[in-house]
Amino acid sequence: MIYVDPKILARVNKWLTPFFDEKTQHEIKEMIAYDPEGLEDSFYKNLEFGTGGMRGIMGLGDNRINKYTLGKNTQGLSNYLKKQFPKKEIKVAIAYDCRHNSKKFAKVVADVFSANGIKVFLFSELRPTPELSFAVKQLGCQAGIVLTASHNPSEYNGYKVYWEDGGQLVPPQDGEIIAEINSLNYENIKFEANENLIQFIDSEVDEAFAKASVENGTFNTSKEAKNDLKIVFTSLHGTSITMIPKVLEQAGYINVSIVEEQAEPNGDFPTVKSPNPEEPAALKMALELAEKENADIVIGTDPDCDRLGVAVRNDKNEMVLLNGNQTMVLMTHFLLEQWKKAGKLNGKQFVASTIVSTPMVAKVTEYFNVKYIEGLTGFKWIAKMIKDFPELEFIGGGEESFGYLAGDFVRDKDAVTATLLACEIAAQKKHAGSSMFQYLNDVYEQFGNYREHLISITKKGKKGAEEISAIMKTLRENPFKEIAGSKVIRMDDVSKNETTDFTKQETLSLNLPKSNVLIYYTEDGSKIAARPSGTEPKIKFYISVNTLEKENFEEILQKKIDAIAAQLNIS
Repeated sequence: MIYVDPKILARVNKWLTPFFDEKTQHEIKEMIAYDPEGLEDSFYKNLEFGTGGMRGIMGLGDNRINKYTLGKNTQGLSNYLKKQFPKKEIKVAIAYDCRHNSKKFAKVVADVFSANGIKVFLFSELRPTPELSFAVKQLGCQAGIVLTASHNPSEYNGYKVYWEDGGQLVPPQDGEIIAEINSLNYENIKFEANENLIQFIDSEVDEAFAKASVENGTFNTSKEAKNDLKIVFTSLHGTSITMIPKVLEQAGYINVSIVEEQAEPNGDFPTVKSPNPEEPAALKMALELAEKENADIVIGTDPDCDRLGVAVRNDKNEMVLLNGNQTMVLMTHFLLEQWKKAGKLNGKQFVASTIVSTPMVAKVTEYFNVKYIEGLTGFKWIAKMIKDFPELEFIGGGEESFGYLAGDFVRDKDAVTATLLACEIAAQKKHAGSSMFQYLNDVYEQFGNYREHLISITKKGKKGAEEISAIMKTLRENPFKEIAGSKVIRMDDVSKNETTDFTKQETLSLNLPKSNVLIYYTEDGSKIAARPSGTEPKIKFYISVNTLEKENFEEILQKKIDAIAAQLNIS
C-alpha cells in the first residue's frame, strides 16, 4: 500500500467533494494510487504570491495553477475590492499571454468577477503585460489581472494583480488580499458569469497605448537616422508581436526584419529551450538573421513582453549580447542626456533601480545631479516609488533581469517602449559615426569598468525549497569574512532590515521592506547578493565587480568573477 502523509491527505480530500468536477476527482484518485510524490508536491502548500505575482505549474491541487486556485484568488480579490470601494462601480481589466490555457483561465477569472457584480474589460486576444498596466489607468479600473508566467518553462502559468495606479500589489495590501483569499473555502467561489458585465476590448486601448509608447520612447531622432538603422526583432512566440512591429512603424522605423519562425504565439515555445531573453540561446535565430541582413541591432522579448534582450555590433563588427545591467546603464544615461539637452532637469526628478542591480546606475545618476532611489527586486517596487514620491518626476528605471521603464504612463517594466528606446540610441549613435557598443565603452571610460554575473541554481519541489532555505541559513549564520581575497566590510540582511558595518562594528536599520536577501560588500568594491527567486524554484547569486584600470580590465574583472564564483561553490 502506498503511504500518503495524513496532512496531505486531509488537503486532498477537500478536492474529492461534489463541488469539484468529476474529471478533477478522477485524476486526483489516480495520483493517490500511482503518484504519491506528485500528489505531495501538488498539495503540500497553497501557491504563494512572489516577486511577480503568483506563478506555478499547471495541474490539480492547492499548489498548482488551475480553475479552482485562480477562482479562489479572484473571489478573494472581489471581496476585497468591494470592501475598498463600497460606493463605486468596480471595474477590472484582464489580459493574458500565449501560454496554454491562458485564454481559458482569463475567461474563468472574468466569470468570477462578473458573478460578483464587477465590470470586466477583457482583451479578446493575447496582449503584452505593459499594455494591461496601461489599460487599468486608461479605463479607470480599480484593478487588473494578467494571466502569464513570463519567461518560466511551458508547464507554468500565473496570475499577476495590478491596482488602480497600474502597479502591481505591494505590502501591506498584498497581505490583506492573501488573508481574504485564505479565509475562503473553494465552495465560496462564484463561477456563474454575468455576461452582461464582460466587455471585450481591443483597438481602442491598442491605439492609445501605441501612441503613448511612441511619445515616451522617441527623442528627436532624424528620419535619415531611423531609415539607416537595420533592426532584427523576435517575439519568441509571445505577445510582443501584437504591438512592437506596430510601434516601431509608427515611430518611423522601416528596416525591421522579424524572425518569422518565432512570430506565431505558441505556448510550447518550439524553437527555443527557454523563452528567456537573458539566455543567449533564446536569441540564436535572431542573431543568425542579423548576420544575413547585416543588421545593426537585435531585440528579443519574453512571452509577456515586459523584458527584452539586446544585441549590437562590437568594434570587430561581431554581434554581442548586452546583459540587463549594461542595457539599463545605457538607457538611463541616454535618457538623462536627453532630459538635460531639453533643459528639463531641475533637481525634481529621479531614477530607480533595485538592490541586486549594478551600482553603476547610481554613479551615472549622481553625475547628472538626479536623485537615485533603490528598492527590492521586482518592478512593483519601482511602481510604488512613483506613487510614494509624487513631488519627484520619474525619468526611468530598470533592473538587472532585462526590464526597463521609460516614463510613468505604464507602471511595470515595458519591453514595448524599451525596444523603441534601444532603437533610438542605436540610430542616433550610428548616425553620429559611433555605435551603441562604443557608447557603452564611452560610459565605462567615464565611470569605471563594471561587470556583473548571475549564478542561478534550480532546486525543484518541496525538497528543493528546503535546500534553498538551508543555503540562506548557512550564509547568514556563517558569513564570509573575505571574498576572493578581499575583506568583507559590510553585510545587509534584508530579512532583518539590518546592515552591519564590520569596519565600525555597528549594525543599523535599512530603509527597505523585509525580504529574504543577503548582500555582501567587499573592500575592493565587489558586491555579492544571495536571493531565492520569487517566481521560480531557484536561488540566485548576483555578482558585481569593478575596476578603474584601463589596461587588461576585461581579464581583471573576469578573474574577480571566477574567484567569487569558486568561493561560493554551491551546487
